Amino acid sequence: MRIQILDEAERDLKEGFRFYESRGVGLGDYFLDSLISDIDSLQVYAGIHPVVFGFHRMLAQRFPYAIYYILHDTTVKVWAVLDCRKNPLNAQKRLFKGNLKLK
Repeated sequence: MRIQILDEAERDLKEGFRFYESRGVGLGDYFLDSLISDIDSLQVYAGIHPVVFGFHRMLAQRFPYAIYYILHDTTVKVWAVLDCRKNPLNAQKRLFKGNLKLK
C-alpha cells in the first residue's frame, strides 16, 4: 500500500507539532514521530478501522488524535489528523466537506 498524506492532514500534523512543542522542547518531535508511525502502520492495517463520517478512523496510540483516511485502489489517502479533545461537530463539518470532494 502507498500512503499519501493530503495537504490538510499535513497542516493538522504541523498544528499538533506546534501545540506540543509549546508545551515542552522535544515533545513536538515525539508527537510527529508517534503520529507518523501510526500512519505508516496503515500499510498493513488499512481498511480494518471503523468508518466514521464516511472515512476510516484510526485512533493514534500515544496522543488523543484520530487519523481519518480513505482507500483508493492501492493508496491510503490520509484526509485529516484531528485532535479528539476538540468539539466533534467541527470534525464532522470538516470531514463532510471532504466527502463532497470525493463525489
